[in-house]
Amino acid sequence: MRHWLPVLIAVLAACVPLVAHSHFLVNLATLTVFSAFLGQCWNISGGFGGLTSFGHAAFFGVGAYADAVIQTRWGISPWASLPLAVVLGAVLGAAIGFAASRAGLRGSYFALVTLAVAEVLRVIASASPITQGGLGILIKLNVTPGNFQFSDDRVFYGLAFLMLALSMAVAQWLTMSRFGTQLAAVRENEDAARALGVAIVRTKSAALALSGGLTALGGVLYVQMFLYVDPNIAFGADRTVEMLLVAMIGGAGTVWGPVLGAILLHVVADTSRIAIDAPGFAPMLYGVILLLIVGFLPKGVAGLKGWFVRA
Repeated sequence: MRHWLPVLIAVLAACVPLVAHSHFLVNLATLTVFSAFLGQCWNISGGFGGLTSFGHAAFFGVGAYADAVIQTRWGISPWASLPLAVVLGAVLGAAIGFAASRAGLRGSYFALVTLAVAEVLRVIASASPITQGGLGILIKLNVTPGNFQFSDDRVFYGLAFLMLALSMAVAQWLTMSRFGTQLAAVRENEDAARALGVAIVRTKSAALALSGGLTALGGVLYVQMFLYVDPNIAFGADRTVEMLLVAMIGGAGTVWGPVLGAILLHVVADTSRIAIDAPGFAPMLYGVILLLIVGFLPKGVAGLKGWFVRA
Protein backbone atom coordinates (compact mmCIF):
# COMPACT_ATOMS: atom_id res chain seq x y z
CA MET A 1 0.00 0.00 0.00
CA ARG A 2 2.88 2.34 0.81
CA HIS A 3 4.26 1.99 -2.72
CA TRP A 4 0.91 2.62 -4.41
CA LEU A 5 -0.11 5.55 -2.24
CA PRO A 6 1.98 8.17 -4.11
CA VAL A 7 0.45 6.98 -7.38
CA LEU A 8 -3.03 7.25 -5.88
CA ILE A 9 -2.31 10.78 -4.65
CA ALA A 10 -1.06 11.77 -8.11
CA VAL A 11 -4.17 10.38 -9.81
CA LEU A 12 -6.48 12.15 -7.37
CA ALA A 13 -4.59 15.42 -7.83
CA ALA A 14 -4.81 15.11 -11.62
CA CYS A 15 -8.59 14.68 -11.35
CA VAL A 16 -9.09 17.92 -9.38
CA PRO A 17 -9.99 19.99 -12.48
CA LEU A 18 -12.55 17.40 -13.56
CA VAL A 19 -14.55 17.58 -10.34
CA ALA A 20 -13.95 21.18 -9.28
CA HIS A 21 -16.46 23.61 -10.77
CA SER A 22 -15.38 26.55 -8.66
CA HIS A 23 -12.81 29.02 -10.00
CA PHE A 24 -11.55 29.46 -6.45
CA LEU A 25 -10.84 25.75 -6.01
CA VAL A 26 -9.16 25.48 -9.41
CA ASN A 27 -7.01 28.55 -8.72
CA LEU A 28 -6.13 27.27 -5.25
CA ALA A 29 -5.12 23.91 -6.68
CA THR A 30 -3.11 25.56 -9.46
CA LEU A 31 -1.22 27.87 -7.10
CA THR A 32 -0.55 24.98 -4.71
CA VAL A 33 0.85 22.77 -7.46
CA PHE A 34 2.85 25.67 -8.88
CA SER A 35 4.27 26.45 -5.44
CA ALA A 36 5.22 22.79 -4.99
CA PHE A 37 7.01 22.90 -8.35
CA LEU A 38 9.04 25.98 -7.41
CA GLY A 39 9.81 24.45 -4.02
CA GLN A 40 11.05 21.32 -5.74
CA CYS A 41 13.23 23.44 -8.04
CA TRP A 42 14.89 24.99 -4.97
CA ASN A 43 15.06 21.56 -3.34
CA ILE A 44 17.09 20.09 -6.21
CA SER A 45 20.06 22.30 -5.36
CA GLY A 46 19.27 23.49 -1.84
CA GLY A 47 17.91 20.26 -0.38
CA PHE A 48 19.81 17.54 -2.22
CA GLY A 49 23.00 19.55 -2.67
CA GLY A 50 23.04 21.74 0.41
CA LEU A 51 23.39 24.86 -1.77
CA THR A 52 21.19 27.12 0.34
CA SER A 53 20.12 29.88 -2.02
CA PHE A 54 18.48 33.13 -0.99
CA GLY A 55 18.30 34.33 -4.58
CA HIS A 56 16.44 31.67 -6.55
CA ALA A 57 14.14 34.44 -7.72
CA ALA A 58 16.96 35.36 -10.12
CA PHE A 59 16.23 32.25 -12.20
CA PHE A 60 12.48 32.77 -11.96
CA GLY A 61 12.80 36.39 -13.08
CA VAL A 62 15.12 35.59 -15.98
CA GLY A 63 12.59 33.11 -17.33
CA ALA A 64 9.66 35.46 -16.78
CA TYR A 65 11.31 38.44 -18.46
CA ALA A 66 12.67 36.34 -21.33
CA ASP A 67 9.12 35.24 -22.12
CA ALA A 68 7.60 38.72 -21.70
CA VAL A 69 10.25 40.64 -23.66
CA ILE A 70 10.29 38.22 -26.58
CA GLN A 71 6.52 38.51 -26.95
CA THR A 72 6.11 42.25 -26.55
CA ARG A 73 9.21 43.55 -28.36
CA TRP A 74 9.67 41.03 -31.14
CA GLY A 75 6.24 39.45 -31.46
CA ILE A 76 7.58 35.91 -31.21
CA SER A 77 5.33 33.14 -29.91
CA PRO A 78 5.74 32.42 -26.19
CA TRP A 79 6.14 28.75 -27.04
CA ALA A 80 9.40 29.67 -28.77
CA SER A 81 10.59 31.64 -25.75
CA LEU A 82 10.09 28.68 -23.42
CA PRO A 83 13.26 26.74 -24.35
CA LEU A 84 15.25 29.98 -24.44
CA ALA A 85 14.11 30.85 -20.92
CA VAL A 86 15.17 27.41 -19.68
CA VAL A 87 18.60 27.80 -21.29
CA LEU A 88 19.08 31.26 -19.80
CA GLY A 89 18.13 30.02 -16.33
CA ALA A 90 20.50 27.06 -16.66
CA VAL A 91 23.38 29.26 -17.87
CA LEU A 92 22.86 31.70 -15.01
CA GLY A 93 22.80 28.84 -12.51
CA ALA A 94 25.96 27.31 -13.94
CA ALA A 95 27.70 30.71 -13.86
CA ILE A 96 26.77 31.33 -10.21
CA GLY A 97 27.75 27.80 -9.22
CA PHE A 98 31.09 28.02 -11.03
CA ALA A 99 32.03 31.44 -9.66
CA ALA A 100 30.96 30.70 -6.09
CA SER A 101 32.62 27.27 -6.04
CA ARG A 102 35.89 28.54 -7.46
CA ALA A 103 35.89 31.24 -4.79
CA GLY A 104 35.27 28.61 -2.12
CA LEU A 105 32.02 30.18 -0.92
CA ARG A 106 29.85 27.96 1.28
CA GLY A 107 26.92 28.23 3.65
CA SER A 108 25.83 31.76 4.49
CA TYR A 109 28.41 33.30 2.14
CA PHE A 110 26.97 31.39 -0.80
CA ALA A 111 23.44 32.33 0.26
CA LEU A 112 24.34 36.02 0.38
CA VAL A 113 25.94 35.87 -3.07
CA THR A 114 22.78 34.43 -4.59
CA LEU A 115 20.71 37.08 -2.81
CA ALA A 116 22.99 39.78 -4.24
CA VAL A 117 22.62 38.40 -7.77
CA ALA A 118 18.83 38.51 -7.53
CA GLU A 119 18.93 42.04 -6.14
CA VAL A 120 21.26 43.24 -8.89
CA LEU A 121 18.94 41.80 -11.52
CA ARG A 122 15.98 43.49 -9.83
CA VAL A 123 17.74 46.87 -9.97
CA ILE A 124 18.67 46.34 -13.63
CA ALA A 125 15.10 45.39 -14.51
CA SER A 126 13.82 48.49 -12.66
CA ALA A 127 16.03 50.81 -14.72
CA SER A 128 16.24 49.15 -18.13
CA PRO A 129 14.01 50.38 -20.98
CA ILE A 130 13.89 46.84 -22.38
CA THR A 131 11.96 45.69 -19.32
CA GLN A 132 9.98 48.97 -19.17
CA GLY A 133 11.47 49.70 -15.77
CA GLY A 134 9.29 49.70 -12.70
CA LEU A 135 6.12 49.83 -14.78
CA GLY A 136 6.59 46.21 -15.74
CA ILE A 137 5.45 44.46 -18.90
CA LEU A 138 1.80 43.89 -19.64
CA ILE A 139 1.15 41.20 -22.23
CA LYS A 140 -1.68 41.73 -24.69
CA LEU A 141 -4.69 39.50 -24.13
CA ASN A 142 -5.09 37.11 -27.06
CA VAL A 143 -6.74 33.92 -25.85
CA THR A 144 -5.54 31.25 -28.25
CA PRO A 145 -3.56 28.07 -27.54
CA GLY A 146 -0.96 29.18 -30.07
CA ASN A 147 -0.39 32.26 -27.94
CA PHE A 148 -0.07 30.21 -24.74
CA GLN A 149 -3.31 31.70 -23.40
CA PHE A 150 -6.36 29.62 -22.49
CA SER A 151 -9.91 30.51 -21.58
CA ASP A 152 -10.15 27.53 -19.22
CA ASP A 153 -8.10 27.89 -16.03
CA ARG A 154 -7.89 24.13 -15.75
CA VAL A 155 -5.40 24.04 -18.63
CA PHE A 156 -2.91 25.98 -16.52
CA TYR A 157 -3.47 23.52 -13.70
CA GLY A 158 -2.61 20.69 -16.06
CA LEU A 159 0.55 22.45 -17.20
CA ALA A 160 1.60 23.16 -13.61
CA PHE A 161 0.91 19.53 -12.72
CA LEU A 162 3.11 18.31 -15.60
CA MET A 163 5.89 20.64 -14.52
CA LEU A 164 5.65 19.36 -10.95
CA ALA A 165 5.79 15.78 -12.24
CA LEU A 166 8.93 16.66 -14.20
CA SER A 167 10.65 18.23 -11.19
CA MET A 168 9.73 15.25 -8.99
CA ALA A 169 11.12 12.89 -11.60
CA VAL A 170 14.39 14.83 -11.47
CA ALA A 171 14.35 14.65 -7.66
CA GLN A 172 13.70 10.91 -7.77
CA TRP A 173 16.55 10.52 -10.23
CA LEU A 174 18.86 12.31 -7.81
CA THR A 175 18.07 9.75 -5.11
CA MET A 176 19.12 6.91 -7.44
CA SER A 177 21.87 8.29 -9.68
CA ARG A 178 25.62 8.61 -9.33
CA PHE A 179 25.34 12.37 -9.70
CA GLY A 180 22.82 12.49 -6.86
CA THR A 181 25.20 10.52 -4.66
CA GLN A 182 28.01 12.95 -5.44
CA LEU A 183 25.70 15.86 -4.69
CA ALA A 184 24.75 14.34 -1.33
CA ALA A 185 28.43 13.84 -0.53
CA VAL A 186 29.09 17.51 -1.22
CA ARG A 187 26.17 18.44 1.01
CA GLU A 188 27.30 16.32 3.93
CA ASN A 189 31.04 17.06 3.87
CA GLU A 190 32.58 18.98 1.00
CA ASP A 191 36.17 18.36 2.05
CA ALA A 192 35.61 14.61 2.37
CA ALA A 193 33.84 14.55 -1.01
CA ARG A 194 36.81 16.32 -2.62
CA ALA A 195 39.19 13.80 -1.03
CA LEU A 196 37.12 10.98 -2.55
CA GLY A 197 37.51 12.46 -6.01
CA VAL A 198 34.22 14.33 -6.43
CA ALA A 199 34.59 17.31 -8.78
CA ILE A 200 33.18 19.98 -6.46
CA VAL A 201 32.98 22.86 -8.94
CA ARG A 202 31.42 20.76 -11.67
CA THR A 203 28.92 19.11 -9.33
CA LYS A 204 27.73 22.38 -7.80
CA SER A 205 27.54 24.10 -11.18
CA ALA A 206 25.52 21.25 -12.68
CA ALA A 207 23.10 21.20 -9.74
CA LEU A 208 22.47 24.95 -9.95
CA ALA A 209 22.15 24.77 -13.74
CA LEU A 210 19.51 22.04 -13.42
CA SER A 211 17.67 23.93 -10.69
CA GLY A 212 17.95 27.26 -12.49
CA GLY A 213 16.60 25.93 -15.78
CA LEU A 214 13.54 24.41 -14.13
CA THR A 215 12.89 27.56 -12.08
CA ALA A 216 13.04 29.68 -15.25
CA LEU A 217 10.39 27.39 -16.72
CA GLY A 218 8.19 28.35 -13.78
CA GLY A 219 8.74 32.02 -14.61
CA VAL A 220 7.36 31.45 -18.11
CA LEU A 221 4.21 29.76 -16.81
CA TYR A 222 3.65 32.54 -14.28
CA VAL A 223 3.78 35.23 -16.96
CA GLN A 224 1.35 33.33 -19.17
CA MET A 225 -1.08 32.83 -16.30
CA PHE A 226 -1.14 36.46 -15.14
CA LEU A 227 0.02 38.25 -18.33
CA TYR A 228 2.10 40.70 -16.32
CA VAL A 229 5.52 40.91 -14.71
CA ASP A 230 7.48 43.65 -12.96
CA PRO A 231 10.84 43.69 -11.16
CA ASN A 232 9.40 42.99 -7.71
CA ILE A 233 7.28 40.09 -8.93
CA ALA A 234 10.17 38.59 -10.89
CA PHE A 235 13.14 39.16 -8.60
CA GLY A 236 11.55 39.97 -5.23
CA ALA A 237 12.89 38.22 -2.15
CA ASP A 238 9.42 36.96 -1.22
CA ARG A 239 9.51 34.66 -4.27
CA THR A 240 12.64 32.95 -2.98
CA VAL A 241 11.31 32.86 0.57
CA GLU A 242 8.23 30.96 -0.57
CA MET A 243 10.35 28.40 -2.44
CA LEU A 244 12.60 27.96 0.57
CA LEU A 245 9.72 27.66 3.03
CA VAL A 246 7.87 25.11 0.93
CA ALA A 247 10.94 22.89 0.73
CA MET A 248 12.06 23.27 4.34
CA ILE A 249 8.62 22.90 5.91
CA GLY A 250 7.83 19.86 3.81
CA GLY A 251 11.28 18.33 4.13
CA ALA A 252 14.38 19.51 2.26
CA GLY A 253 16.26 16.78 0.43
CA THR A 254 13.21 14.56 -0.04
CA VAL A 255 11.11 13.87 -3.11
CA TRP A 256 7.68 14.53 -1.57
CA GLY A 257 8.73 17.24 0.89
CA PRO A 258 7.96 20.28 -1.31
CA VAL A 259 4.56 18.84 -2.19
CA LEU A 260 3.65 18.40 1.47
CA GLY A 261 5.00 21.86 2.28
CA ALA A 262 3.02 23.53 -0.50
CA ILE A 263 -0.19 21.84 0.57
CA LEU A 264 0.33 22.86 4.18
CA LEU A 265 1.21 26.46 3.37
CA HIS A 266 -1.33 27.22 0.67
CA VAL A 267 -4.33 25.29 1.91
CA VAL A 268 -3.95 26.60 5.45
CA ALA A 269 -3.03 30.18 4.49
CA ASP A 270 -5.50 30.67 1.63
CA THR A 271 -8.46 29.13 3.37
CA SER A 272 -7.77 30.93 6.64
CA ARG A 273 -7.42 34.23 4.79
CA ILE A 274 -11.11 33.94 3.90
CA ALA A 275 -12.02 33.86 7.57
CA ILE A 276 -9.43 36.42 8.72
CA ASP A 277 -8.84 39.12 6.13
CA ALA A 278 -6.24 41.21 7.94
CA PRO A 279 -3.07 42.86 6.56
CA GLY A 280 0.03 40.81 7.24
CA PHE A 281 -1.92 37.77 8.40
CA ALA A 282 -0.47 35.38 5.80
CA PRO A 283 3.21 36.19 6.56
CA MET A 284 2.49 35.87 10.26
CA LEU A 285 0.88 32.48 9.68
CA TYR A 286 3.87 31.39 7.58
CA GLY A 287 6.14 32.36 10.45
CA VAL A 288 4.11 30.43 13.02
CA ILE A 289 4.08 27.31 10.84
CA LEU A 290 7.83 27.58 10.25
CA LEU A 291 8.52 27.94 13.99
CA LEU A 292 6.40 24.89 14.75
CA ILE A 293 8.13 22.85 12.08
CA VAL A 294 11.62 23.89 13.15
CA GLY A 295 10.81 23.31 16.81
CA PHE A 296 9.07 19.95 16.56
CA LEU A 297 9.93 18.58 13.08
CA PRO A 298 13.45 19.72 12.17
CA LYS A 299 13.40 17.42 9.13
CA GLY A 300 10.07 18.81 7.98
CA VAL A 301 6.75 17.10 7.52
CA ALA A 302 8.52 14.45 5.46
CA GLY A 303 10.47 13.57 8.60
CA LEU A 304 7.37 11.76 9.79
CA LYS A 305 8.37 8.34 8.54
CA GLY A 306 5.29 6.55 7.40
CA TRP A 307 2.97 6.25 4.47
CA PHE A 308 3.95 9.23 2.41
CA VAL A 309 7.69 9.65 2.20
CA ARG A 310 10.69 7.37 2.08
CA ALA A 311 13.59 9.75 1.56
